[in-house]
Amino acid sequence: MIKTQTYSAVSVGNCNNEAEQTPEERILASLANALDRTLPVPLGIQLRGLIEFGIALGELPVGQRLPSVRELAERAGIANMTVATVYRELRHAGLIESRPGAGTYVGEGHLGDGVRTTAMRKIQARIESLFDEAEQLGLAPSVVSSLVNARAARGRTPTRPVRLVMVGNFIDTTQQYADRIQEYLGPGDTIAVTTVDGLQSGEAFPQPCDICLTLAHRRNEVEHLIPTGIPVVGLSFIPAEDTRKLLATIDPMARVGIVSIFPTFMALMKPGVLRFAPHVSDVDVRLITAPDLKAFLASVDVAIYASGAEATVKEFLPQGRQAIEFRYVPDPHAIRQTLLPVIERLRSATNQNEDQLS
Repeated sequence: MIKTQTYSAVSVGNCNNEAEQTPEERILASLANALDRTLPVPLGIQLRGLIEFGIALGELPVGQRLPSVRELAERAGIANMTVATVYRELRHAGLIESRPGAGTYVGEGHLGDGVRTTAMRKIQARIESLFDEAEQLGLAPSVVSSLVNARAARGRTPTRPVRLVMVGNFIDTTQQYADRIQEYLGPGDTIAVTTVDGLQSGEAFPQPCDICLTLAHRRNEVEHLIPTGIPVVGLSFIPAEDTRKLLATIDPMARVGIVSIFPTFMALMKPGVLRFAPHVSDVDVRLITAPDLKAFLASVDVAIYASGAEATVKEFLPQGRQAIEFRYVPDPHAIRQTLLPVIERLRSATNQNEDQLS
């Protein structure tokens, strides 16, 4: 029987002194413990996937301090060079940042929307010009403030719909993400879908597009695949409610097989499943490209697969065996706190441009 542990990507479960640990200590322990030497995936790739996915799920928030290279290497029993290489790759991807004398932290690069900083600079410059002009006309700052407040009280004026594009890994799951996000958009707003692989193979990016959406950890990559000037918003994701419920109902005595698509995230699949099915103990995992995948699936009672692996799993899984997709959905908090403010800033900027032209 395979020994398993019930921890998530970045949070430790069943730990007696968890309440006494600092967030940094919990992250250090969970990253080190999650590395699985039984998997056919290099530990460096596993570590990068653990950090990337922790960021994508919002479990490693912006500003969170990460363990030092030495701390993580010693705790995980791996070479300093392995950790240093992973950190360097993540810095290059814009996911983490080094602060001299302070350590390594989760950066804002994966969440930046490409709009806020530029917009704030433009507005600040216009405010300065407005008050300078008012002073030349003999108007007190309080009068200008009253005029601005009165305009703000009238609320926003109607604008044209916002056109979004979601870039994901697989077209079907990306469409599901888009459908969920559509529920938060305004009347007339649209959201088209495409994939990273499609763009890399030369497919045209859907146009027109006001805002591009993607998974938080792929934002930097997507920015280089789409036309310049389009802001890219990275969203975090959480396990779907129906996935959590199905995992909780698995028979404790069942033999569970997990199928992962990406080697980077292979180490996350088992703890991700056990997070919601801690009562299951006989668990093993394979890559979708594993040569023994057919025999592996024939030996399990329940197959849990990553989105995008459904066709292969159902082809090899014997009839009557249960198959569960480990599905993720956009985090509603990320939509409200990250995406909707970007949309509102874009609407405001569009209003100002239209007012200047009229």
